Parts: sequence; structure tokens; C-alpha cells
Amino acid sequence: MIRTIIIDDEPLATGIIQEYLAECKDFEVLAVCHDGFEGLKAIQQHKPDLIFLDVQMPKISGLEMLELLEELPAVIFTTAFDEYALQAFEVHAVDYLLKPFSQDRFNKAIEKYRQSGLAQNVGELLRNDSLEPKEYLSRIVLKDRNDIKIIPTQDIKYLEANDDYVNIYTNEGKYLKNKTLSYFEEHLDAESFVRVHRSYLVKIAEITKIEAYKKDSHILILKSGEQIPVSKTGYPKLKAALGI
Repeated sequence: MIRTIIIDDEPLATGIIQEYLAECKDFEVLAVCHDGFEGLKAIQQHKPDLIFLDVQMPKISGLEMLELLEELPAVIFTTAFDEYALQAFEVHAVDYLLKPFSQDRFNKAIEKYRQSGLAQNVGELLRNDSLEPKEYLSRIVLKDRNDIKIIPTQDIKYLEANDDYVNIYTNEGKYLKNKTLSYFEEHLDAESFVRVHRSYLVKIAEITKIEAYKKDSHILILKSGEQIPVSKTGYPKLKAALGI
């Protein structure tokens, strides 16, 4: 049996998926969850083969929930919004179903899962679902010991590369996220954050001063008094971001 969990805050949507899955005799629905926290617990408990996942839900989104998992099951997204298709590809979604979807379209997604269990070709995904302009991150969800921490991006002072992780600095403290600095450079608003060094991405509003440091190098002084090195390649980006 293919072990499945449905995660969607709309009872009508979960009912439709269950109805469609009733035609697939080799599928077993282990749990039906109505928010990301409930879904996270169910996945950790049951370790399903496949999940049907909505994107926009209360508390945390479907994409944020996936970031909290160490091992990802196969995912078929079910959502009314097409602007998340590219992010769905990034987490190796099997398919991306736009609500309302028919039994026939649902069956095609199931067939993709049966055939490969892998991400579909990005070109096909983009042909199937038109994309809206990219939205930048407004918050970051991470595990802080046994708790789940939600950090609004407006609270971030700077980010520091730490191998395959990133240290996120706020006035409350330092947090660790399993993402690269390049990921955040791409997904944070360039009007608010600037990459000043291969290891540092800084919130522009936190900068109070730029000081010369040794030959052809500079350091940033933040409102908190912390100092951030500026590389030769980062200095032109910094000047452009500050309009100087």
C-alpha cells in the first residue's frame, strides 16, 4: 500500500482528495490534517510515502512546513494559487494541482507518482502553470531546539554563511537555518538586503557607517555596534544599494 497524508485547511478540498483517492485501491490515507503544525506531526509519526499538500494555510505555509522536515516524502501540491509553482519544483514536487482540479487531472498526478516519484521536468511545470512575479520572503520558519521559531524578515540584522547552513542574527539572538546564503540572497528583497561579502548578507536599514579597513577593504558598522567585513566585490553592490 502507498501510505498517504492529506494536508489542507479546507474540508471541501480534503474531502475531494479522499473521494478521488477512493478510486486508487493501493493508496491508504493515514491522516487528514488542517494546518502545517498538525501535518508536520503526522509526517514525523507516520513517515508516509506521499503527501497532498496545500500551500497557503494557517500558522505556517505548506512550503515552510517542508523546510522543517529532515526527510521529505514525495509531494503533490494542491493549491488555488499558481505563483508557488517554481518553489514547488525546488522541493522536488511530483506535481502541482491547481484548484479546482478534476478526477482526470488528479489521476495524471497519481500516474506521475507511480512512474517516477521524482520531480517533473521544470519546463513542463512552467508550461502547465503560469507564474506570477516572484514574491520575496516575509518570514523564516526554523527549528530552535524543540520549538518552531517564526522570524519576520524585518527583524533580521544580518545573515552569515555557515557551510550548508546560515546563521540568522536578530536582536533576540542567533538562529541556525539549513539553507545556503545564496538561497537567501535570491529570496530576500534586494531593496532591503545586500550581499557585502561571500559570507555576509546585511539588512540595509541596519547600516550606520562604512569605514576603511586596511588596503582596499572596508567594514560596516551596524546599529548594534557589530562589524561586518566588506569584500572588494561586495563594495560596489553596497554603494549601489545605498545610492552612493
